[in-house]
Amino acid sequence: MNAEQRQQEILAQLADQGEVNVADLSARFGVSEMTARRDIIQLAAAGLLVRTHGGAVSAASRSFEPLFALRSRTNADAKRLIGQAVAREVIDGQTIVLDGGSTGVAIAEALVGRNLTVCALNIRVADILSVDHATRLMIPGGMVRTGESSVIGSDAEASLRRYRFDTYVMTASAVDVGAGLTEWNVEDAAVKRAAKEVSRRTLVAVDSSKFGREAFALICGLDEIDLVVTDSSIATTHKNELSAAGAELLIA
Repeated sequence: MNAEQRQQEILAQLADQGEVNVADLSARFGVSEMTARRDIIQLAAAGLLVRTHGGAVSAASRSFEPLFALRSRTNADAKRLIGQAVAREVIDGQTIVLDGGSTGVAIAEALVGRNLTVCALNIRVADILSVDHATRLMIPGGMVRTGESSVIGSDAEASLRRYRFDTYVMTASAVDVGAGLTEWNVEDAAVKRAAKEVSRRTLVAVDSSKFGREAFALICGLDEIDLVVTDSSIATTHKNELSAAGAELLIA
């Protein structure tokens, strides 16, 4: 296991448990404590965790939205596979709305060069898709949310409602059978609801860590979407819950 893989595992453990210990990491990865400590130092320098005596704790409160820099390093391989699976679900010539976030970025990377019309709800996603002439890129009006680079506000919602899209590729902060699909930011959730309303099909792309959790603002219920794409680490209990709720599931 190389340093990048070890550090992703450290971030995944922090997201799940909130803390890590150098001695435990050394034993888990089969490396020296010095190597485990060096991984923690590098992640701390990037602002992705906070060092403690003998280990580290998460840099983000579990009651608030994690920073994009942290999310982009967490479950990166799973998000790449999800991006590729979503790309296979999209047909050339279609018009689609694409969300942002770290999963949205992975999907955008998988769609580069495709013959599509894409309405990007995030500036990072738009930048990725702007490199190839085959993809026609749209950006709705509105304000850009600092840090996340998502397009928000009533102008963005009104812009979306002037069109009818084939597919909306939605990302979400949390998925729960009872709570539905939720987002940390109220304005992001409002734009997502508008995108869903103007799309014939809604596909939700979320990595397995998002299941069984709730964020602050409701986007919609699971009965309002057509397909959920996730990675193979999804728990059997969550698979069964989705099936009972009538949601179609695709494992990347």
